[in-house]
Amino acid sequence: MNAMRRYIKLVDGFNYGLGRIMMYGIFVLMGILLWSSYNKTFGSPQIWTLEMAQFVMVGYYILGGPYALQMGANVRMDLFYAELNPRKKAWTDAITVFFLLFYLGILLWGGIESTMYSFQYGWERSPTAWRPYMWPVKIVMCVGIALMLLQAVSELFKDILFLTSGEETRDAL
Repeated sequence: MNAMRRYIKLVDGFNYGLGRIMMYGIFVLMGILLWSSYNKTFGSPQIWTLEMAQFVMVGYYILGGPYALQMGANVRMDLFYAELNPRKKAWTDAITVFFLLFYLGILLWGGIESTMYSFQYGWERSPTAWRPYMWPVKIVMCVGIALMLLQAVSELFKDILFLTSGEETRDAL
């Protein structure tokens, strides 16, 4: 049980800090899009802005995902869940998290394969006019998926601790 508590504290602390930093990624994205709009209106359009905005959005979304899961901001089918008592919610979460773990495992495996492909075959580049390398965004995706996987295990441990000892670890931070 102590190992679970340490794991929760470590993973939740890291993902909380990263999530708080990634919240400001929206301002980076807005800056790129404003620059793009300004240049399209008053200057010459830049070829890098759309793709760079997409890359920033990937980082914002993927690296902010574990924080959203930790804060309970993920989308949930509340048709029946909202009416359950805390113990039944913990049981439901503990069972359904295995579907999430399976999905994230497959996603991480595919992401690693895609990243390896990017390195293996001549440093894969985007087929656009700007032609940036694809490996940085693929690495960000793999890291984000791995962090989401770690956070999902943390959520499972929180449910196990609640079900076995009644210990509420949701608001540990």
